[in-house]
Amino acid sequence: MSAKRESVIGVVSAVDALDLTTDAHVHTGFSAGRDAVGVVVSAADLAGLTAVTFADQVGPDTTWLPAYADSVRRAQRRTEIRLRIAAEIEVVRPDGWLALPADLSHLEAVSVAVSGLPLPTGVAGPRELRALLAAGRLTADQVAETLVTATARGIERASRYAPTQLARPLSLLAQVGLDDAVLGLDLIDFLAAACRETGTVVEISEAWRSPSARLVALLRAAEVPLVPASDARYATEVGQWQYLRRV
Repeated sequence: MSAKRESVIGVVSAVDALDLTTDAHVHTGFSAGRDAVGVVVSAADLAGLTAVTFADQVGPDTTWLPAYADSVRRAQRRTEIRLRIAAEIEVVRPDGWLALPADLSHLEAVSVAVSGLPLPTGVAGPRELRALLAAGRLTADQVAETLVTATARGIERASRYAPTQLARPLSLLAQVGLDDAVLGLDLIDFLAAACRETGTVVEISEAWRSPSARLVALLRAAEVPLVPASDARYATEVGQWQYLRRV
């Protein structure tokens, strides 16, 4: 896939209001969702949306990307809503290595996720990470620095293949009971710089309530583009905003 930059639907600059008629991250029955592409598009229409990005979760063993892309393309011919074909891909190593599928040619964008903490010994999920913190084998500061570094490196790698988005940024902190106050301004500046340099837009996730209002404000001040994302698993959740209206 060419790494040529394309405009990202729903993206806003630091001075604009979020365009809540767009949804930059929805799931379908191909992976984490429950509904077919057509059902999701119908729900988006009912919600008054003008643009939707499909971002189902993929990995090295994913075989259904051609069928997934074909489903979205068929839906594109039946609606005036702008539909974008993307996929959510995990960072799995501290150097930002991604769990990429074999073929990215069907994708118009990549949504980078960090659902576990990439450590030299493997990815530590929320439960294991809480245990490491409780045992004193990791400190909150170490978790924050490792998480931000892996995230920045992950979006740098992803940006070589396609336009990039950052899914539910740093939501792992809340999952292990850490307030994002553990993120010093130096770490936030580091992440913001990585987003700007790679053209990465940051998703504000309705489902994950991430990033926090504090982090949203700091990213906007750092001129990082932001985009609304429901992270919907059910069609009825597409384009439904409560958290986003607050932040």
